[in-house]
Amino acid sequence: MAVVFIAVFLAWRARPRTDPVTPPPLAEVSAAAVPVATAAEVVVSVAGKVGKPGLVRLSPGARVADALAAAGGARPGVDVALLNPARKVVDGELILVGITAPPGAVLGGPAGVPAAGAAPGGPVNLNAATLADLDTLPGVGPVLAQRILEAREAQGGFRAVSDLRKVSGIGESRYEQLKDLVTV
Repeated sequence: MAVVFIAVFLAWRARPRTDPVTPPPLAEVSAAAVPVATAAEVVVSVAGKVGKPGLVRLSPGARVADALAAAGGARPGVDVALLNPARKVVDGELILVGITAPPGAVLGGPAGVPAAGAAPGGPVNLNAATLADLDTLPGVGPVLAQRILEAREAQGGFRAVSDLRKVSGIGESRYEQLKDLVTV
């Protein structure tokens, strides 16, 4: 019985304890300290081709359209077709407008899978990309991605990025949008 009593006593003394932590007085908080999001707001980063890129604070339940508006909206001529304006944003999320995330980038929320046909941190290789890789490019859907693959097959590969102009459905404006995002 004494052994059980000693074991219970030692187990009780070894239990985890929490020490209360008191916050520092407000006078000690630096004016340069970045305020953190409260339960009443969501903070997301809006980057790319918008009026005012950076952090935006939104109310809970806000949507991508709200974040875009808070960042000054998309610049004229920017294709926002890849964004789902009705999707709810998540605290800490990165929303890219008019640009493609580099492979391996960590995006908050449900968007963005890195492209396998791209070198880490680099553009999508037209001669190695899959249909799914090409589909991640702005303004390129599954139909246009398939045309690019068929053109690659017919030509025996792309010799230059400018060969994209030969693909049906890629005009001058689409080419200008893609030329810096792809390589051969």
